[in-house]
Amino acid sequence: MNDNDAGHPKSSRLGAAGWIAIVVLVAFLAWSLWYAIHAWNALAGIDISGMGWFFIVIGILFTVAVGAGLMALMFYSSRHDMDR
Repeated sequence: MNDNDAGHPKSSRLGAAGWIAIVVLVAFLAWSLWYAIHAWNALAGIDISGMGWFFIVIGILFTVAVGAGLMALMFYSSRHDMDR
């Protein structure tokens, strides 16, 4: 048991704030999916060249690589006790 857990029993039940957070996050997810579908359908009459698709894919891969790198740094710093 560490200092943060002293005197507090573990509870597996989700409180009201947790449920509100889940509902808000699901609403954001639904809105973002609706927006993505709307934006995709708005591009129906637009032709994208091969070079355009290439740069879209490169942008997606770069964004995922940056996100993965930042997550790796976060886990590394957490494991090596650099968070204090």
